[in-house]
Amino acid sequence: MIGIAWKSICNRWPTALLAMLAIAMSVALILTVEKIRRDARSSFTQTVSGTDLIVGARSGAVQLLLYSVFRIGNATNNISWESVEDISNRKAVDWVIPISLGDSHAGFRVLGTNHDYFTRYLYGNKQSLAFSQGQVFNDLFDAVIGSEVAAQLGYTIGDDMVVAHGTGSIGLVKHEKAPFKVSGILKPTGTPVDRAVHVSLEGIEAMHVDWRNGATVKGEGTPAEAIREMDLKPRAVTALLVGLKSRGTVFREQRAINNYRAEPLLAILPGVALQELWNLVSVAEKALLIVSICVVVAGLVNLISVLLAGLNERRREMAVLRSSGARPLHVFLLLCIESTVLTIGGILAGLLLHYVLTSLGSIYIQERFGLSINLSLPDVTDLKILVTIAIAGLLAGTLPALQAYRKSLSDGLVQRL
Repeated sequence: MIGIAWKSICNRWPTALLAMLAIAMSVALILTVEKIRRDARSSFTQTVSGTDLIVGARSGAVQLLLYSVFRIGNATNNISWESVEDISNRKAVDWVIPISLGDSHAGFRVLGTNHDYFTRYLYGNKQSLAFSQGQVFNDLFDAVIGSEVAAQLGYTIGDDMVVAHGTGSIGLVKHEKAPFKVSGILKPTGTPVDRAVHVSLEGIEAMHVDWRNGATVKGEGTPAEAIREMDLKPRAVTALLVGLKSRGTVFREQRAINNYRAEPLLAILPGVALQELWNLVSVAEKALLIVSICVVVAGLVNLISVLLAGLNERRREMAVLRSSGARPLHVFLLLCIESTVLTIGGILAGLLLHYVLTSLGSIYIQERFGLSINLSLPDVTDLKILVTIAIAGLLAGTLPALQAYRKSLSDGLVQRL
């Protein structure tokens, strides 16, 4: 029966190919969407790792996470440097990375920090930041840029860049008298680090020397060499990334910072806040999954329509098989085998198409959205999806098979006028 089914498919290869193509596109879509969904969630939840607490002005956990990690939005207030030093000196605290935000360059956020940022900040599976070119900032006006900044703006080591006040894509007020020089370019991470310009905390203070209330003071223009001689100790920062000596003290330290009396502060656990934020944006994830399921159903409906349409043209073929000794059960099995072969062929072609799309699209997705999509073998979820589609394809063939089963021998032999 398998040989007869294969010869029958080969005899009707154009329609069979279209049915397989519809299933292949459906399989490729649902696997690709599922892959992007999983990798997006993994990349999202691993944007920052190894950090025990994120500290900022008292607001909301999601808001603090958005502006401190994803560089989205702005803080309600800053943290005074005295509070930064107080938190750094706590016995349970191992390290503190201060973050200062508020400026931008060509739409990319400028982040003021210290050298610990490049050694302590981890992402993904405890991966450290690495340089593709250059080194960390050592001069007051050095800047380290992310991979996406370098790619989109075409910067190389030694290029000058002018930072603008505010976070818009077009800076209306620029710090033209204090340009920065690119000292290093980071390797891609698939995180907001790729879209940030990193400078020192002293550099943030230096470019605001001649500023008062967000505007330059008329007639003032302190030379760069004079600025280097100034005390550029920061007065406040936007947020802190805190690492503890022992993870067992995280809740105690969180409670102590939240009850800090010198100023209203908020300490959050990054993992908990990331999960909370993901739950807010997971509606799009579910919508994509529903769309891909609908496409799979459409592909199976197309398979049924192809088999039903071909059934009317194959009445005489069925009658010849019956007259040659084939039983109704054999005709039923023949059509079921055909639908199964077409479905399995579509699944295999869909797997191949999925890997082609993933390999070609991963580079674009990495550059455009900062999302890392890695090629991998199908996991348990993918295998369940493929088995479900295979079973659905077999069931899809039962409807035309039942029709053929019920057709009488004379129905195929009688010529209709």
